[in-house]
This record gives sequence, C-alpha cells and structure tokens, in this order.
Amino acid sequence: MKAVRVVLWTAVIIMAGALGWLTYSVTQSSDKIAEAPFGVPFQLVDQNGQPISEQAFRGKPTALFFGFTHCPEVCPTTLFELDGWLKKVDPEAKGLQAYFVTVDPERDTPAILGQYISNVTDRVTGIAGDPAKVAEVIKGFRVYAKKVPLDESKPDGDYTMDHTASVFLLDAEGRFKGTIAYGENPDTAVKKLENLMKG
Repeated sequence: MKAVRVVLWTAVIIMAGALGWLTYSVTQSSDKIAEAPFGVPFQLVDQNGQPISEQAFRGKPTALFFGFTHCPEVCPTTLFELDGWLKKVDPEAKGLQAYFVTVDPERDTPAILGQYISNVTDRVTGIAGDPAKVAEVIKGFRVYAKKVPLDESKPDGDYTMDHTASVFLLDAEGRFKGTIAYGENPDTAVKKLENLMKG
C-alpha cells in the first residue's frame, strides 16, 4: 500500500511540474507575440505611388484597416467615421496615423485608391501594389478577404469582396493593441483611440 502511495505522489509531482512548465511556456509565447510587431514585413506602394513598408507603422500609433474602393457601405462609412474620430482625438494630426490597405489590388491602383480616400479624408493613406504581395499582407495581418462573384453563373465577371471590417489598432512599435469593430459605439471608438495615443 505504501508503495502505491509513493507511486501516486510521484505521479502527482510529475504532473504538477509538467503543468507548471506548460503554463510558463504558453505565457512566454504569449508575451513574445504581444511584444512583436503585428503582421508581416512588406514592400508595397502608397496612394502617391511611393514605396511603403511595414516601417510606416512605427513611430506613431496607427489605425489600420483593409477594404476596397468598390465597397458599397462598410469602407466609406469606416473612412468617414475614422476621419471624425481622428480629428476629435488628434486635431493637430501629430499623434496618430491611419492607413487603408486594399483587398482588391486588381482594381485598386494607387491612383484610384488615393482619389477614393481623398474624397472623404486627408487623414488616411492608401496602400496598394502587386496582387501577390498584397495577398501576403492580407494573410500576414490575419485579415479575411474573399472575392465573391455578383453573378454566380459568371465567376469571371464582376465581383465584390467579403472582408474583415474591423480597424486594427497598433502602438508606436507596431504591436497589436485591439480593434474598433464596424458599427462600434462612437464614444467607445474615440476612447480606444485616446488610450492608444497614451500608450
């Protein structure tokens, strides 16, 4: 009986040690993810035709979202609302920056994207580029984007895009700090941007 107790206690100690190590490993991994910049390195083009990389998301807190110029509601609404929030939280345009990455680079050239955005705001910069490179960015930033034919009988015809509608919030080091959901309460969105600026 004594031998059985020893075996059981030994098993308990081993299990406790294993659980402790697992907890430590998961915590360390989560910390490393939280400390690392969000997304992936990239080389694309901004709306003015200038090269742009992930380094643009450093130095200042960033509001980042993905959309497309043929978007009927979500993207223009997000642009309009984000413009208002930025002007309220950072009227001097010194503390926050914002970017719009197209999920439809086949149609959204830098010039088209720039015209689309400038019709609504001067506080957001568009990012476009080679479709394969844009696809890598979409995947690397864990964004959902899918081409959806407007007529299923014509898969090669006109289409729209299903895509993630949230605004990603990154700190000055490019680290993920949260999101603003589409349709979020405006006061909550403003508070999130204020907190982002405070670091």
